[in-house]
Amino acid sequence: MEFNAPAGTNLFDNAKVVGKSTPRIDGPLKTTGTAPYAYERHDVAPNAAYGYIVGSAVAKGRINSIDTREALAAPGVLAVLSSLDHAEPLPLGMSNNTPLFGGREVNHYHQAVACVIAETFEQARAAAALVRVDYARAKGVFDLPAVAPTAPPAKGRDGKPDVKTLGDFEAAFAAAPVKIDQRYTTPDETHAMMEPFATIAEWQGEKLTIWTSNQMINWAKQSMGTILGIPKENVRVDSPYIGGGFGGKLFIRADAVLAALGARKISRPVKIAMQRPLMANNATHRHATIQRIRIGAGRDGRITAIAHEGWSGNINGDDPERGSAQTRSMYAGANRITAEYIAKLDLPEGNAMRAPGEAPGHLALEVAIDELAEQLGMDPIALRILNEPATAPSSPEKKFSDRNLVRCLREGAARFGWDKRNAKPGAVRDGKWLVGMGVAAGYRGGPTAKSGARVRLDGGRVVVETDMTDIGTGTYTIVAQTAAETMGVPLDRVSVKLGDSVDPASAGSGGQWGAASSTAGVYAACLELRRAIGQKLGFDGDGATFADGRIIADNRSWRLAEAGNLSATGEMTFGDFKQGYDIGTYAGHFCEVGVNIYTGETRIRRMLAVCDAGRILNPLSARSQVIGAMVMSAGAALMEELAVDKRFGFFVNHDLAGYEVPVHADIPHQECIFLDTLDPIVSPLKAKGVGELGICGPGAAVANAIYNATGVRIRDYPITLDKHLDKLPQVA
Repeated sequence: MEFNAPAGTNLFDNAKVVGKSTPRIDGPLKTTGTAPYAYERHDVAPNAAYGYIVGSAVAKGRINSIDTREALAAPGVLAVLSSLDHAEPLPLGMSNNTPLFGGREVNHYHQAVACVIAETFEQARAAAALVRVDYARAKGVFDLPAVAPTAPPAKGRDGKPDVKTLGDFEAAFAAAPVKIDQRYTTPDETHAMMEPFATIAEWQGEKLTIWTSNQMINWAKQSMGTILGIPKENVRVDSPYIGGGFGGKLFIRADAVLAALGARKISRPVKIAMQRPLMANNATHRHATIQRIRIGAGRDGRITAIAHEGWSGNINGDDPERGSAQTRSMYAGANRITAEYIAKLDLPEGNAMRAPGEAPGHLALEVAIDELAEQLGMDPIALRILNEPATAPSSPEKKFSDRNLVRCLREGAARFGWDKRNAKPGAVRDGKWLVGMGVAAGYRGGPTAKSGARVRLDGGRVVVETDMTDIGTGTYTIVAQTAAETMGVPLDRVSVKLGDSVDPASAGSGGQWGAASSTAGVYAACLELRRAIGQKLGFDGDGATFADGRIIADNRSWRLAEAGNLSATGEMTFGDFKQGYDIGTYAGHFCEVGVNIYTGETRIRRMLAVCDAGRILNPLSARSQVIGAMVMSAGAALMEELAVDKRFGFFVNHDLAGYEVPVHADIPHQECIFLDTLDPIVSPLKAKGVGELGICGPGAAVANAIYNATGVRIRDYPITLDKHLDKLPQVA
């Protein structure tokens, strides 16, 4: 089924299940500890051995030798995998920027160079310390600011340089009576998900099954086939529950590859959980950025010139952190430059992390807009509204599918009490606290991707099967809601099976496309099932009404159970008509902070997000997604930073003790409001994703609130107290 025209009136416009706040149907399993995560699936492959990864102790160089004799002689050891078992590195899987195993070359710190397989985890860990690796260390490049000035343009998604221009920016900027020209930096960040990368692997002849933690099942299946040199049809990937991914589990990592290699070597299942210190250096992270923003405006506040240029680094000299992404869609301005530059760094691989590009990009753009407002003497919300574009700013030929950013800002301002904000920085005191308010707009694209499902009718029950994943986002519930609505049954008559590659391929979880795409695929499969039921019982399935467990057609009525046992598979693809639209999600983010005038400590007091994301399929789980993303954005603004050792090329704080993230006490009050909007361009359900919109903007609202509280502008994130303590107002 192809979605090839805007959605008209359909059954979801009078929904009884979709759009209603619904507790997650997987909640009881999660809260009782009975949801089986990858490493805990003891029943799927009995008698599994344990693997322990040995990471490289150097960041760049070659392996002279690997001595495994002492490790092999240790108690319980069954095998030792060595990188030197492979003359060349294993092939790259989908979107891997560097090989995961094999060969003599060391490309980054904690790269997997060996793996010990033993009867118990403790034996594998002890023997891993006995593997002796002799390295020839080479000089590496680890300092982004040192090499950024000579970095070439990155490749865009079309393979051309990622430099987009419109009009004559330089002339317009030079002529502008009001202008800003500032640089902002964001550090490397790690996903810090609770569940580590983990896999159990088993071979049955030439066929491999991995029970793993992965967001994109079909991609994982293809990648494992490529990396191991086997037909993808011989790979099964199963991942029904995922304990957080945030983009870090979009692609296959070393745990899956080494578990598969180890299981093949010992002819027995092998399970591996990547140890926490390797999570940051062995796997992926969000790239650090340097961003320069120049904005020129008339004295009335209308932007005439805007440029957003970003520099980042990656191990392959490609795949940048596209921090200018939102600037192409946010504000009007006839003369524009957006550009991304990429340096080659010998640090671990940079790759997708929640809202890649836009999350750090907002930390620069939305602060720059506030700085411009201050120069103009304008209210920052008024400035944003004044520069609301009529069409996509960098592609004026594209219309907005549905855009309600101005409404987000206005309704947010009213609810937050923005009119009580004192525009003068450092003017509001509450005892020892300097108090300030900040605002930021938010944008994140609303993509969709081909998605399929199988829907079975089993004695009046509806069973949905798809390889779609639930990374803690509530997918089980919205899939069940979609099927219940389309088939006309109560929610408790629907069962959902997710995350298994034996079932139809879905869009997967990532990029904020999962909810809109996967539910469209389930809808397509349900329509096929309705037609099959109609063919069996003798009516037109497309014209019938399915409701309350019954079917009404041609002045006749049937119980759904009368159709017996049937099955249908459907797939939703998305037509080219969408290319004429800029499809996005929007938010107004607000924050109030207190900054201790004696210590410089920042405390968030309250946060608000007003979101425009089309039909909200389940407001309860959508709210959880948004407030969780707001917490992540606050972390990026105030504390998250992978510290780079620029001498030896690794992230020093590669554990949960040294890498700080917000805790409950850091976020006392959050509110999330969804506008009652629909987007007929995005999907039949008129729904867009929301899980990444929540991280796009709140950090900038925090930063702007800190400035309003203190009068000190910090442009290098995170905003830790040492960066403004000596600049705070004098204590009276």
